Amino acid sequence: MAAAALPIKFSEVLQLTSAPYNIPQSAIGFNTLTLTSDRYVCVREADSNQLVVIDLHNLGSGVMRRNIQAEHAIMHPSQNIIALKAGRQLQVFNLDAKQKLKSHMMNEDIKFWSWISPSKIGMVTPTSVYHWALSGEEAPRKIFDRSQNLADAQIIGYKVNAQEKWCIVVGIKSVEGRVAGAMQLYSVERGQSQPIEGHAAAFAQIRLEDHPADTQLFTFAVRQPQGAKLHVVEIDHNAQNPVFQKKQVDVFFPPEAVNDFPVSMQVSKRYGIIYLVTKYGFIHLYDLESGVCIYMNRISGETVFVTADHDATAGILAINRKGQVLSVSVDEQNVIPYIMNTLSDATLAVKLAGRGDLPGADDIYVQRFQQLFNSGNLAEAAKVAASSPRGILRTPDTIQRFKNAPATGGLSPILQYFGSLLDRGALNEHETLELSRPVIQQGRVQLLEKWLGEDKLGCSEQLGDLVRSSNLALALQIYQKANVPPKVVACFAELGQFDQIVPYAAQTGYSPDYAALLQHIVRVNPERGAEFATQLANTEGGSLVDVERVVDVFLSQNMIQQATAFLLDALKDNRPDQGRLQTRLLEMNLLNAPQVADAILGNEMFSHFDKPSIASLCEKAGLYQRALELYDTPADIKRVVVHTQVLNTEWLVGFFGTLSVEQSLDCLNEMLKQNIRQNLQVVVQIATKYSDLIGSHQLIQLFEKYKTPEGLYYYLGSIVNLTEEQEVVFKYIQAAASIGQLKEVERVCRESNAYNPDKVKNFLKEARLPDQLPLIIVCDRFDFVHDLVLYLYQNQLFKFIEVYVQRVNPQRAPAVVGGLLDVDCDENIIKGLLMSVVNQVPVADLVAEVERRNRLKMLLPFLEASQPDREVTNALAKIYIDSNNNPERFLKEQDYDTLVVGKYCEKRDPSLAFIAYSKGQNDLELVRITNENQMFKQQARYVLSRREPGLWEAVLSSDNSFRRQLVDQVIATAVPESSSPEDVSVAVKAFMQADLPIELIDLLEKIILEPSAFSDNQNLQNLLILTAIKSDKARVRGYVTKLDNYDAPDIAQIALQSGLHEEAFDIYQKQGSHADAVNVLVEHVVSIDRAQEYADKVDTPEVWSRLAKAQLDGLRVTDSIDSYLKAKDPSNYAEVVEIADRAGKSEDLIRYLQMARKTVREPVVDTALLLAFAKTDRLHDLEDFLQGTNVADVNKAGDDCYDAQQYQAAKVLFTGVSNWARLASTLVHLGEYQNAVDCARKANSIKVWKEVNQVCIDQREFRLAQICGLNLIVHAEELSALVRQYEYNGFFEELMTLMEAGLSLERAHMGMFTELAILYTKYRTEAVMSHIKLFWGRIQMPKTIRACEQAHLWPELVFLYEHYDEFDNAALTIMERSADAWEHAKFKEIIVKVANLEIYYKALNFYLQEQPMLLTDLLQALTPRIDHTRVVRMFEKSDNVPLIRSYLAAVQEKNIEAVNTAYNELLIEEEDYKSLRHSVDSYDRFETLALAQKLEKHELLEFRRIAAHLYRKMKRWQHAIDLSKGDRLWKDAVEISAASSKPEVVEELARYFVEVGNKEVFAALLFTCYHLVSLDLVMELSWRYGLQDFTMPYLINHQHEQQQKLQQLFQDNEDRKKRDQDLQQKDDTTPMIGNPLMITAAPASGMMGMPGQPTGYGGGLNGGQMYGY
Repeated sequence: MAAAALPIKFSEVLQLTSAPYNIPQSAIGFNTLTLTSDRYVCVREADSNQLVVIDLHNLGSGVMRRNIQAEHAIMHPSQNIIALKAGRQLQVFNLDAKQKLKSHMMNEDIKFWSWISPSKIGMVTPTSVYHWALSGEEAPRKIFDRSQNLADAQIIGYKVNAQEKWCIVVGIKSVEGRVAGAMQLYSVERGQSQPIEGHAAAFAQIRLEDHPADTQLFTFAVRQPQGAKLHVVEIDHNAQNPVFQKKQVDVFFPPEAVNDFPVSMQVSKRYGIIYLVTKYGFIHLYDLESGVCIYMNRISGETVFVTADHDATAGILAINRKGQVLSVSVDEQNVIPYIMNTLSDATLAVKLAGRGDLPGADDIYVQRFQQLFNSGNLAEAAKVAASSPRGILRTPDTIQRFKNAPATGGLSPILQYFGSLLDRGALNEHETLELSRPVIQQGRVQLLEKWLGEDKLGCSEQLGDLVRSSNLALALQIYQKANVPPKVVACFAELGQFDQIVPYAAQTGYSPDYAALLQHIVRVNPERGAEFATQLANTEGGSLVDVERVVDVFLSQNMIQQATAFLLDALKDNRPDQGRLQTRLLEMNLLNAPQVADAILGNEMFSHFDKPSIASLCEKAGLYQRALELYDTPADIKRVVVHTQVLNTEWLVGFFGTLSVEQSLDCLNEMLKQNIRQNLQVVVQIATKYSDLIGSHQLIQLFEKYKTPEGLYYYLGSIVNLTEEQEVVFKYIQAAASIGQLKEVERVCRESNAYNPDKVKNFLKEARLPDQLPLIIVCDRFDFVHDLVLYLYQNQLFKFIEVYVQRVNPQRAPAVVGGLLDVDCDENIIKGLLMSVVNQVPVADLVAEVERRNRLKMLLPFLEASQPDREVTNALAKIYIDSNNNPERFLKEQDYDTLVVGKYCEKRDPSLAFIAYSKGQNDLELVRITNENQMFKQQARYVLSRREPGLWEAVLSSDNSFRRQLVDQVIATAVPESSSPEDVSVAVKAFMQADLPIELIDLLEKIILEPSAFSDNQNLQNLLILTAIKSDKARVRGYVTKLDNYDAPDIAQIALQSGLHEEAFDIYQKQGSHADAVNVLVEHVVSIDRAQEYADKVDTPEVWSRLAKAQLDGLRVTDSIDSYLKAKDPSNYAEVVEIADRAGKSEDLIRYLQMARKTVREPVVDTALLLAFAKTDRLHDLEDFLQGTNVADVNKAGDDCYDAQQYQAAKVLFTGVSNWARLASTLVHLGEYQNAVDCARKANSIKVWKEVNQVCIDQREFRLAQICGLNLIVHAEELSALVRQYEYNGFFEELMTLMEAGLSLERAHMGMFTELAILYTKYRTEAVMSHIKLFWGRIQMPKTIRACEQAHLWPELVFLYEHYDEFDNAALTIMERSADAWEHAKFKEIIVKVANLEIYYKALNFYLQEQPMLLTDLLQALTPRIDHTRVVRMFEKSDNVPLIRSYLAAVQEKNIEAVNTAYNELLIEEEDYKSLRHSVDSYDRFETLALAQKLEKHELLEFRRIAAHLYRKMKRWQHAIDLSKGDRLWKDAVEISAASSKPEVVEELARYFVEVGNKEVFAALLFTCYHLVSLDLVMELSWRYGLQDFTMPYLINHQHEQQQKLQQLFQDNEDRKKRDQDLQQKDDTTPMIGNPLMITAAPASGMMGMPGQPTGYGGGLNGGQMYGY
């Protein structure tokens, strides 16, 4: 009982060191853990550089881990924003948006930082305090400097008050062996600091009783050697409030807690309670106002180092060193009884209960209120009622009591009560209504506006109705706060704020009748109505109103323009389903505003309207263009297209592009047929544009059909320049000629290539045009000159011959002359014609024409008159040759074409041809003519003097049958005669190129060996030797000996290339080139022995080096090394090392390398020496060498030894250079596995770990393999290969042991947890569930899901789906594998989270088949989200509706037709008429008539009564009465007739009862339907059937009512007269100025008897009354 009575609630929220958080103990401390609010715990694990953030509002999955290098982090109080600090670098990130918000580099270190508000961070440096705003780009702003008392102190806290006017820095430091507190209080407004000794502090604000404003307080606690104190002082005193008395109370510490001190202080805003937490885990609760200690106890055995406010409980959260997150709050049920009973402080209990709305002091409040009210202290009673906890005294009864209470002067009681309520806070709905009525009556609506702005009114629909008539805008605000959508929408409409309606409806989910609303708006304001309609139609998510209905509204008001604007906007998407509306839009505008319809169609906004209908309307409206665009039948198009006078020509031309060829021809034909003069130009344009499509031939036929050469001319004129059709061009020429366009005929004949020249020529001949120029052009272009000449000559058209030759084409004069010669024209005419075109005629052609007819001499005058050129000179030369007029001189002196003239002379005189060819250097022709005429001497001289290699090549060619004769003449005559070295040189080269070595040698011996000017010529000597090398090697040795002026090195090389090795050796030896000589012996003679002898003979280092190289190439390694040693040449060390190593001559190689190291310091040499020592097992020499100075690549040497399996030597080498990686591999091969693992650890290389791991696995050294594996699996990229390796060898248990051990590593990653889970699914299925439950947050869900699915682990698969938020798959898996995975509670928990609603219905079918008894429970869980109609249909189809009876009863309150029908049918089957009666009365959505018809035939009476009841509800009164009469249920019949309110129904039933003699029921009917029965009917029936006794009560009552009405009329008349008299008297006596009625009025002490202005609630009312009470 004692525990239950504690005033606090205490619980552990979570344990940080436990799963799934697993925070190491070392990370739980002041420097690594932060708690800035009750939302996030932020921990930095220094060992792993991981940052862990725990969302305390989402403990299930709110854990986030990040690898962050920052040294400190603080989370935002409410958002997923983190601030990081690394050294002096600050950064702020939004983790949801994954973006950096801000960063800054500080100039000094930060000792403490924390969020001081949602938008600011406070930072304390060694010297100053800064504030850093989250928004904007500004840097941290300095607020104040630190005071001296904080020097050497550890800063543990920094806070600011809510207004950020006061700041407090808290620190602790060691003083005389104790922990002392030091604080600095800073006022921002004053810029002053005050040092304070204290350990914990907080700011608070509280509204005290009778204080009009909040009081700002500062509280702090300090423990000194003499004791501990708690101080509460006021800051920023408000002048309206009384001064707050400073509080100072003792803080109790147990004797054993000598070193304990306050570490944190939080103040509950809700209760005004101070939570003081000490280091040793004690918590103290103090009342903020009085400082009274409410409770003190120990909540933690471990050190508490951080706390934060806990808004959900108005308590605190605390974290201790053990990692416990603790929650402490006030126990609302027990704290007030505890204060009253344990502390015996009723005053504190009452204040705390009123302040925090806590239970426990209700009786005290009620008792105190009664006492004050009864004693007449109404003001205090009002305050008590206003401050009562949970509003227990704020009831209608209390209001009535104050209204009824007598006024005692000053304010009325009710005014005092409402004043207290308004001072206290907001009014409830009832209080608001009571206050508002008199305020509105007095016209003081502005007071309501003021109170509403202060949020002091309880808004309700009734309040809005009350205010609406006075202030519609204020009523709108009230309706909005009261959430009354229908009236909010109505107010918006009345205020004209139509644009606010749709957003408000979307916000609240309300769906008003937009059509009716729109109709109202359109009548009031058509323009705004159009805007509102557009807004409705364009709402996101679809139109809120039927567009067609909107159009009807506009058209009903004849608002065509508005309807058009609305539809244009509503139909802008141009959807197929809008076709009818599009048609309607166009129809209304075609009938009323055709220009608008034209614009709409022109913009091509719509494409789904009724095109034939609209086209017809367009035609009628004269919009022929739009009609053509819409018509698609040929007849319609032909009918409209002829109106070219109103159609845009450009558009019409484009329109024909949409027609077929046949339609186009038909339309063009129709246009020409209707009005050829009007339409010809348009037809031509159309034909021009679509000529290629329609076809030029069909268009030509069309124009010819209507015999319009003009149309044909203009049409063809547009295409003639582009066409390639001959017929088109011919037709154009015809058309142009027929209309006299001769210039155009001439142009086409000149420029076109696409006509048949013969056909055109014949047409032009036949046409006999006045101007023969077109014919001349055709004949000239197509080489019909002869025909032209004959035609013109025969027709005596000599003028046109001259025109042709002189003006058209003088170049054709030769052909004209030829034609004239053929017709025997007079030579003088021809000469005269030629003389008129001197220098314009091609002489060659002219000469050819005339020469062909043997009339060449006729041209002599013409040629002599012409400007001299080649052609003229050629002609003159022919004439001189034929006339033998000194031709040799002419040929030598004149410039002519030597080929032409030479050819002309060949048969006439070869010597003249030789002259011509020599002059023109026509080599081939000259050679041919000299060969043919045996002129070899002339040919030899000419060839030698020409110096032309090509000519020499031709004459010395083997194909030349005359070569021998020519060579003899060259050697015998031409060369001896020549003194030119160039001539001889060219000749020699020619002989060489012609491959005539024998002839060349003969020539050269004659030139060189015989005395001549060329005997000492070096080139000729070289040439002689080279030629001999090539052609006669036997002569070479003699030439080498005899000759001295040749190029020895080059000749020697050529000799070597030609295989003359001895000759080359002789040349080198003769020249003293010993190295080259020995090289010949080595490389070419291939005699190392001769080379050895030669080396002994000359004994030079270069010879020994070359010999050594040769010996090395011959694999005579020892001899080679000896030669190298004689030469002392280490230059070829690389090759020596390679070949000696390959030959296994390590001992000889050591001698060579030792010699080489004397002069060469190369890594290759030293490395090779190391390898040589290793291969000869001279390990001691190897170690000595390593200890000495060397430049060897020891790692490479070690690698080579390792590759050669010389593991001992490799071990020595790798040890020498501390190459742990390679040493580990070497030790593996030596069987030293433990040492290999040690080396691998030193190397810390993945490759080494893998290699050692592989070997250890192969050797079954699983313990060492595990050590290696642990270093591999932390690398995600190596994990899969390692797993495959173990699995391939079948070591499954060892692999799982390795993975399990790896989970405890700091670098354990998601892949490890995932792979272990997969391994469990394969080899240890019983461990899968426990593993995934423990580590589901650290595994890769998709891979694990696939593994579980392949292993058929259905429960585990369901668990993974659930935690992967794949609730759909989880539910489906459970249903498919129900035998293994189904569990009702779990399935219910999952099914409500699925996204695919179809799964709900699958689940229902599943339960119906397998778990029908739990079906109702499942339906209860699914009720909020399923389609109840579909569920009912499903169970009706399977005939299982009884199974869901309880479900139907539960959801019937939703009043769904299918549910009601099924439930009613079920009740009928169960014959439960009471429930059925309740169902049909409570829920009206079902087929009433069908149910009534079914029930009226039921065998049970009660069901037939329900049928009558249903007919009554349908107002089928007669049917209902007939049913009741049939069952003799007279009472029901009477009640039905009364309910009908129809006198005729009652009359018929009355007559029925009289007729059947049921007089008693007739009397009852008169009583029940008294107001419906007429007096005359009663009197008639009474008289006819003798029913006076039964009708007398009715008659008596009727008489009584008439009497009362007369008396009332008399009394009303008397009262009216009296009121009129009173009013008249009052008007006569009332003064002109009186006291107005106000809600609050000052005492009547105003000037001149006028009342003072209202001053609030402090004054009284005239007469002591208020609000009319």
